[in-house]
Amino acid sequence: MASLALTHARFQLLETVRIPMALIGSAFFPAFSMIFFVVPFVGSDPVYATYATASMITFVVMTSNLFQYGIGVAEDRAQPWDPYARTLAVGAGPRFLGRIMAGLILMTASLLPVVVIAAVATEATITLGGFLAAVGAVIVISVPFTLMGLAIGYSLPAKAAIVVAQVLFFPLAFGGGLMTAPGSAPGFVETIAPYLPTGGAARLMWAAVGDFPFDLASTAALVAWTVAFAGVAAWAYRRDEGRRFS
Repeated sequence: MASLALTHARFQLLETVRIPMALIGSAFFPAFSMIFFVVPFVGSDPVYATYATASMITFVVMTSNLFQYGIGVAEDRAQPWDPYARTLAVGAGPRFLGRIMAGLILMTASLLPVVVIAAVATEATITLGGFLAAVGAVIVISVPFTLMGLAIGYSLPAKAAIVVAQVLFFPLAFGGGLMTAPGSAPGFVETIAPYLPTGGAARLMWAAVGDFPFDLASTAALVAWTVAFAGVAAWAYRRDEGRRFS
C-alpha cells in the first residue's frame, strides 16, 4: 500500500506542477501580505513580527488545505478516473493517502515564502524550542482544515465547491483574528475568534512561537471543530460512495 500511495502522491504532484498557478496562487496572498503589511508596519518589532508570521502561517495552512481538498476532491469526483480507481481491489486507501501526502508537500511549499520573508525582512525571532513547537502546531492545525476541505469536496459538485471555498476563507481569516495582532482585533472579532477554527489555530500558533498564553477554551473549540469536520467528511464520503456505487 505504501508504494501505491507514493505513486498516487507523485501523480497528484505532477498534476499540480503542470499547472503552476495552483501552487503560486496558494502562496501569493500570504507572501503579499507579509511584504506589504507586515514588513513595513511591524517588521522592526520582534514580538509583533513573530506573531504576524505565525498568523500568516495559519492562513497558509487554512487556504492550502481548504482549496487543495475542497476543490481538488470535487474536481476529481467529476472525472471518470475517480469512480474507476475506487472500484479497484486495493480500494480507495492508497489514493487517499497519496492525496494527503501530496497536500502536505504542497502546503510546505506554500509556507516557505512566508518563513523566508520573515527571516530576511523582519525582526521576527524564535528559539529552537519555539520552532519545534511551531512545527508541531502546524501539523495539529492542518488536521481540521484538511477535514474541512474533504467535507466540502465530497459534499458538493466542483462548481459549488469552488464558490464555498472562496466564500469561506476570508471571513474565517478575519473572524479568527489573523489580520490583526493578538488582542488588537475589533471587539466582536475578539469575542468570536477563540471559538472559530481559525481563531483556535492562530492562538495555538501564537502560544508556540511566543509568550502568548495557552488558551484552553480555544483549543477545546478547535478539537470540537475537528471532530465535527471529521464527521461531516465521513458522512459525505459514504453518501458519495453510496450514490455512485450502490
